[in-house]
Amino acid sequence: MKQALINPRTFLALLHDVVVAAIAWVAAYLLRFNFTIPVEHFQNMLQSLPYVVLLQGVVFIVFGLYRGMWRFSSMSDLKLIILAIGSAALVITASLFMLSSGIIIPRSVLILDPLLLTIMMGGSRLAYRAWKEHQQYGTAFKQGAPVIILGAGEAAITLVKDLARSTQWRVVGLLDDDKSMLGREVLGIKVLGTIERLADLHQGYEVKHVIVAMPSVHHQMRRQAIELANQLDLDVLTVPAIDDLMSGKVSISQIRKVDVEDLLGRDAVKLDDFGLRGLIEGHAVLVSGAGGSIGSELCRQIVKFKPSTLVCLDISEFSLYNLEQEFSALNIPIKLEYMTGDVKNSQRMKDLLAQFKPAVVFHAAAYKHVPLMENGNVWEALSNNVIGTHTIANACKEAGVKKFVLISTDKAVNPTNVMGATKRLAEMVCQGLQGHDEGTRFVVVRFGNVLGSSGSVIPKFREQIAKGGPITITHPEITRYFMSIPEAAQLVMQAGLMSNGGEIFVLDMGEPVKIANLAADMIRLSGLQADEIKIEYVGLRPGEKLYEELLADDEHTMPTPHEKLRIAQARQADNTWVNSLLKWIANCQSANESLIKNELKFWVEEYSPQHQVNVDVPIAQAATTVTLH
Repeated sequence: MKQALINPRTFLALLHDVVVAAIAWVAAYLLRFNFTIPVEHFQNMLQSLPYVVLLQGVVFIVFGLYRGMWRFSSMSDLKLIILAIGSAALVITASLFMLSSGIIIPRSVLILDPLLLTIMMGGSRLAYRAWKEHQQYGTAFKQGAPVIILGAGEAAITLVKDLARSTQWRVVGLLDDDKSMLGREVLGIKVLGTIERLADLHQGYEVKHVIVAMPSVHHQMRRQAIELANQLDLDVLTVPAIDDLMSGKVSISQIRKVDVEDLLGRDAVKLDDFGLRGLIEGHAVLVSGAGGSIGSELCRQIVKFKPSTLVCLDISEFSLYNLEQEFSALNIPIKLEYMTGDVKNSQRMKDLLAQFKPAVVFHAAAYKHVPLMENGNVWEALSNNVIGTHTIANACKEAGVKKFVLISTDKAVNPTNVMGATKRLAEMVCQGLQGHDEGTRFVVVRFGNVLGSSGSVIPKFREQIAKGGPITITHPEITRYFMSIPEAAQLVMQAGLMSNGGEIFVLDMGEPVKIANLAADMIRLSGLQADEIKIEYVGLRPGEKLYEELLADDEHTMPTPHEKLRIAQARQADNTWVNSLLKWIANCQSANESLIKNELKFWVEEYSPQHQVNVDVPIAQAATTVTLH
């Protein structure tokens, strides 16, 4: 009541409901007696009216009907009104029965009153909201730029609802390939036909913009829709990706320009949520390299499954700080620990495992930059990627960690560079530690390039386009596999769940993408013509190869229950071999890098190093090219 007296608008809303309650009570009597109320019932109506209205007003205040604003009334407000009116009806009925005041109220009145009151209170709020929206946005409906939405599913419906308040856009129609939707209306907007009809319809409606609102359909369908709109020289926008929508990072109304990631987009991953909860929920989990692209996304995905503790481990203080700031803003209701440490530090690893007792460890810490590891840092790559993996993996084995998941790469397949060879050795180290023991289960997950990762080619191309070019590409035929960071992280978790120990899981990377075509797409999506941005081919950098592979020449795969995961049947290693490998690495620290590379062939038989960049390209020029990761 105090709130109603302090705020004039709240008082007016309460006064409105009190008046409406009185009208509803009288109307219930009029309907009950066909608008001719007998004298005795008329007296009962007048006597009970103040009592009924007072009780209803108190109940309305108790239920908080006046905390919101009428102009933003929604279904949740209507539900609260119904609940409040229903409760008031029960209170009135019970009070009249217990008081035995001699006032006789017909039962039909007790039923009619809440029905009428619901209609009046709900209707008045709806009418007020419609009036305010018409007053504020009514002229904008005619003035906004006409736009056609591609898609008529849940995302499109939500988008139409959000754009109804927009002063920028005016939705004139929807297009969808679902034949059952043709001719129907979505919130007053008609489904005009299939997406192919865009070519016929955009001129008639004077449309220069289309919005692709199909975040959950097959990515090839999205790409075809985008390419059709581009061919018609329309400005193409899209809703956020399904991963961002599901994570709650953005809302459907945050439309944006189509980006190259939308053309490379992939279908949403189907996860065994029940199994992952069994693996993670209530248990401690540790992620090494937690500040990196893959490690940080693993942390984001893991917290959804409510571990008791998530230990974020990284050697970079700044990376950990950035992750800590991100998670602090989200108020995640689990225990988060941010630990600095080097995975090569055996005592530090043992101490952390003893302190937090993780059930699962995801090892994403590694040196991954191909050219940097190729010359001048060869032994450091061996030390970090091989000895570091063995140190933390062996500590997990001694501590009885349930599962250890190594993040590997397609560059470990028939490697032509030091980085790939060291990751292949890291895979074999985990297989050697597995042996026939029944303790820790070691699993390797191998995948290719991830969109938006640190060192990715896409941010570099964007920077070069913004400067007016040229775009530098190593070779006209160079190709790479791509997947999104969330998809990679989700499949890593899924593989960790499915593992029995010692397997190398290979992710379905889809179709390889020619980098030259990727550059052309990015130029076009930037609103430029192909002849406005020059593309220069500068030759392969040290360690780079034209085509990445997911399987070595002597490897085969077996299917798994998950459509995007297969198991590679790779060459195995035992613990004796691992110990010999570690001794060799320790002894060659001060050796010449050429000698190390030559001896590396003994340990990784499929390793075939490149000895020159490109005879046609000067080394100084090749050093400025884009690195593909």
